[in-house]
Amino acid sequence: MHPVYVEGIGVLGPGIQSWQEAVYLLKGEHTYLPGKAILSSPESLPPAERRRASRGVMAALQVGYAACAMAGILPAEPASVFASSGGDGDICNAICSAMAAGDHLISPTQFHNSVHNAISGYWGIATGAMAPSSVVSAYDGSFAAGLLEAVSLLLTLRTPVLLVASDQDYPFPLYAARPVPDIFAVALLLTVTPQPGNALAQIRISGDMPFVERPGQAMSDAQLDDLSRAIPAARCLPLLQSIARRDTGNIVLEYLPSQYLVLEVAPCR
Repeated sequence: MHPVYVEGIGVLGPGIQSWQEAVYLLKGEHTYLPGKAILSSPESLPPAERRRASRGVMAALQVGYAACAMAGILPAEPASVFASSGGDGDICNAICSAMAAGDHLISPTQFHNSVHNAISGYWGIATGAMAPSSVVSAYDGSFAAGLLEAVSLLLTLRTPVLLVASDQDYPFPLYAARPVPDIFAVALLLTVTPQPGNALAQIRISGDMPFVERPGQAMSDAQLDDLSRAIPAARCLPLLQSIARRDTGNIVLEYLPSQYLVLEVAPCR
């Protein structure tokens, strides 16, 4: 498959506030210290939408803007793909609690904010984007599914594509069934023709064997490896580590049960 290029990255998660900070952690130059994800207010949203925006929306907007800024591309310009393993944990919990208590008159605002494609709508409102936008969900394999969708869209449109993968924690009692402990969000600004000196890495879906049955290698840092397994969107961390370390070679990402996605990665600068 034709290579694609990563020109911008945004990342936010427990103990990780930016790509610049993540680079030191992924290269092993700083010790990873787990902590709660810290969100910034989405000032680009109109006041009414800002009040309704969930923590998951705020995280996705934060990393999406960061990736576009690094690439030097206006946020309204790229096509977009949003990936998530599920909807908004807080709102899903509130709706389930209301229904369990016998209140079946669910707020329309809560309902349309509960689904995983709400983030795409908020991105369009915040940026004024009119470019094509896709939304995918594939449980724990949602990052890999989103990457496949983004690469397909990129090679079809031949225009930059922003991939945003994000997940949000679930409160009790839903946490017992879906133990996602915190927010994690990552954004990759992908191009098919890189700007000179701007691309961070080249990615190619392996042509000979794009899928394998064996899982990928563990992260070198045990706590970062735990993070990558705890939050579905954090399954991106092996790829981010390869980019941060300027590695050349193959990495394997979790996708479907007994089917893992193989990527060929090489540095650009």
